[in-house]
Amino acid sequence: MEKERYKVIVNPIAGKGKAAERIPEIEAYLRECKLDFEIQVTKDVWHAAELAREAGREGFTVVVSGGGDGTANEVINGLMLAKERGDRVPALGVLSIGRGNDFSYGADIPNTLSSCIEVLSLNRRRPLDVGKVKGGFYPEGRYFGNGIGVGFDTIVGLEAAKLTHVHGFMAYVIGAFRTFIMYPEAPEVSVSFDSMAIEQQSHQISIMNGKRMGGTFFMAPDAVNYDGLFDLCMAERVNRREMISLIARYTKGTQILHPKIKTARSARYDIYAPAGGLVVHADGETICTDGKELSVQCLPGELTIICDLSKKVTHE
Repeated sequence: MEKERYKVIVNPIAGKGKAAERIPEIEAYLRECKLDFEIQVTKDVWHAAELAREAGREGFTVVVSGGGDGTANEVINGLMLAKERGDRVPALGVLSIGRGNDFSYGADIPNTLSSCIEVLSLNRRRPLDVGKVKGGFYPEGRYFGNGIGVGFDTIVGLEAAKLTHVHGFMAYVIGAFRTFIMYPEAPEVSVSFDSMAIEQQSHQISIMNGKRMGGTFFMAPDAVNYDGLFDLCMAERVNRREMISLIARYTKGTQILHPKIKTARSARYDIYAPAGGLVVHADGETICTDGKELSVQCLPGELTIICDLSKKVTHE
């Protein structure tokens, strides 16, 4: 049986800039579990993708994302680019040392470092669906692991990113406050799937492979990231009071009961805004700020992930 070799890619600025401080702790846990590993620290944006893309050619059998959702997104992109090239593709592992860790939550990865490495050592695997979004800044497409956000939550994230001296949760609070003040008009959109279409003004659209966004908001509490389908959560045009009510529901995953929420489950969605106005992120990475057309496709079982199989859930 081939011995596993682990390339651990650590984003030093993840976890409010504290991930770099955890490298000695990561090394100690990996040695304790007697894993054959090499740690590489990212130096810039997209470096994690480049490292992941080359890992199979270097003889590694597992690539471990050490960071948050952005790091996991880059690693997934790197593995998928290696697959496009026809290379051997390592399995994906995750160390949940970012802030939100939404991808980890939906992928049944623990939220403590020691437990993450224990899962790696047990080496239990299952397929992982991967999303691909085309449009905006990525006409050729960008892969994602957790989900797509269109509208309100993306604008909040962009406002939070403008803050230079405030970070983390408080930055999102201020970003949300600013977004509520300007409260952009909901664009006219058409979301097509499975020979159906929803046409309306919409303030918020989520297309989810995982369950949660923003560390708190359960946009698709019943989503399963290995069923070949994405969960849609789509809000109509709402006023400020209704948006506050919806946000409260998102934190509990009970928005399906709201009269202005529509849900669906499909392998592909096409989004068209005749007048533009689409503001979109994928796993927190900006896809467009005034888009008109997007296609979002689920690629079933494209990768293999090492996770906690005791949490396995399937749709009935």
